[in-house]
Amino acid sequence: YDAVSPTIFGLVRRVVRDPAQSEEVTQEIFVEIWQQAARFDADRGKALSWILVIAHRRAVDRVRASQASTDRDLRQGIKEYQDSYDDVADTVELRLETERVAKALDSLTDSQREAIPLAYYGGHTHRVVAALLNVPVGTVKTRIRDGMIRLRDKLGVA
Repeated sequence: YDAVSPTIFGLVRRVVRDPAQSEEVTQEIFVEIWQQAARFDADRGKALSWILVIAHRRAVDRVRASQASTDRDLRQGIKEYQDSYDDVADTVELRLETERVAKALDSLTDSQREAIPLAYYGGHTHRVVAALLNVPVGTVKTRIRDGMIRLRDKLGVA
């Protein structure tokens, strides 16, 4: 035990990664070695090699079992998942707010309606918006500012 336990634990730790599970698997390996000792054949190889093969197989089995358990739990969780009432209410509220914003955008002038989506939804800078619309930067800034004031008033935002 003293001669091989650090080597076995190191191998198991590299495969399993979790320290607590590695200790458990290492203990199971020593029990298996004790029970299967009669099967060891010195003509086929060294004892350490035989032990390490057992250790590696046991560690891989633990990882596979753990992954299978996680996958099974995930599949079951997906089957049992239901939208809560709050999610539905949030979705409805978001849709209503989207409709309000769309109606407010419709109240803007054509030039404001071109500039604001490019700046806020497109994420473009004032210079890029100016280049896309082929107008001066100052004009773009004015259109965006006036459009935002109109949207604020239309939506009743302070």
